[in-house]
Amino acid sequence: MQTVRHSEQTLRTALISKNPALVSQYEKLEAGERRLMNEAFQPASDLFGPITVHSPSDWITSHPEPPQDFEEFFSDPYRKKPSPEKCSIYIQCIGPLGNTQVISQEYVKWLKGYCEAFFYGLTVKLLPPVPVSATKCSFRVNENTQNLQIHAGHILKFLKKKKPEDAFCVVGITMIDLYPRDSWNFVFGQASLTDGVGIFSFARYGSDFYSSRYKGKVKTLQEKSSHDYCVFDNYYIPEVTSVLLLRSCKTLTHEIGHTFGIRHCQWLTCLMQGSNHLEEADRRPLNLCPICLRKLQCAIGFNIRERYKALVRWIDEESAGTPGVTPKHSREDNVNLPKPVEAFKEWKEWIIKCLAVVQN
Repeated sequence: MQTVRHSEQTLRTALISKNPALVSQYEKLEAGERRLMNEAFQPASDLFGPITVHSPSDWITSHPEPPQDFEEFFSDPYRKKPSPEKCSIYIQCIGPLGNTQVISQEYVKWLKGYCEAFFYGLTVKLLPPVPVSATKCSFRVNENTQNLQIHAGHILKFLKKKKPEDAFCVVGITMIDLYPRDSWNFVFGQASLTDGVGIFSFARYGSDFYSSRYKGKVKTLQEKSSHDYCVFDNYYIPEVTSVLLLRSCKTLTHEIGHTFGIRHCQWLTCLMQGSNHLEEADRRPLNLCPICLRKLQCAIGFNIRERYKALVRWIDEESAGTPGVTPKHSREDNVNLPKPVEAFKEWKEWIIKCLAVVQN
């Protein structure tokens, strides 16, 4: 295992800058916010640590790219910024997210609530869910997994056409595997920062994606027409678990973070680190490092303390559902779906430590 460790001065400059105007901007932040962000260059900090590289296949080794400090982010002329006219994040479900309509509805509500807390200050809205057929995308059966895949690029074009006037960005989410072009095996997600749209799949985050549990359901689909979307009817959806929810929240906020112009982080352990595979994605934390946190705060203008409190509230909410109420066409008589947040326990403890620093 290799550790990517930067000097205190390098991290200080990456966070604060040497530009007098940006230094002044930093000094105007609340004392508690500066105290937390200064943890970036404290060697003994137990809140923010160095990046670790576990194999040559990890992102930072296999995809070398120049690091982006705060000054470079701030000065990027192509960076998109939310405005009073375009301040909403839209989520578009493509296909079901759960094995019943009720589970699908609750799952997307949990993701919506998480994004509202993470991107504190912006509005998050849900577009009506659509079936795969509405996108008119191409699809195929992956020859390695024998699972269905939908074409990411075609879905981006669909999302661009549906983008509302007040949208800062539109993100499509699906439980169906994605591929960007015929020569690629798969992709977790794809985005167009220019158009402010992205599509992300949570399919490979299910615990049994690679098992033989549902391979047999698609083996005979090789001969189907690329426009015969009935193959997606009752297609297998992974069981909703706490780990699946955590991975979904992590992917969604990482990718939306890119739409603000935040590039892959190479400074400290951070949500915005790139990941090449599931093991690396799981090592990536839910939180932003101070450098990326300052970038997001600059873009949105939130109070860090209030943002952290909102994230704790989201974790503490026991259920996003209403007991005894079921949507039409649902088989359930009594619905009470508690949000599965067991996997978020350690992160909640971390946030509370951060709040103690901010409020001290």
